[in-house]
Amino acid sequence: MGFLLRIVLATALVSLAPAVAQAAKDPVASPAVQKEFDGFIEKFRAALKANDSAAVAGMTRLPFMNDKAIGDAAQFAAKTYRTEFTAKNRACLQRGKAVYDRDDYKNDNYFIFCGDLIFVFSKTPTGFLFTDISVND
Repeated sequence: MGFLLRIVLATALVSLAPAVAQAAKDPVASPAVQKEFDGFIEKFRAALKANDSAAVAGMTRLPFMNDKAIGDAAQFAAKTYRTEFTAKNRACLQRGKAVYDRDDYKNDNYFIFCGDLIFVFSKTPTGFLFTDISVND
């Protein structure tokens, strides 16, 4: 490889380094999105503290996880809240740090990790909602 070609390649790589480093950084929510989520999670945590499944259901996208069998607050309370919102998980959600991410569709999401579970909160046209529970693998 010629000397000049090596210089050109080295210069190109050096100029790309800042872009690659920026892409590798964790995404950061805008101040407006962060403020909106902070207001939502405060209410969500208050409902958890009161162990109020109906209030939590009111802050949940229903049908939950697109399951028509969990289409209303009563079904959510019976099939999801009772099993997934144990005292241990409610305590974790009370103190857990929410991690922001933006998906490939540019949707704003926050995640709280509680043991083997990930609780997902997503920005919707009507505001933030509890949208999913995933396995933390």
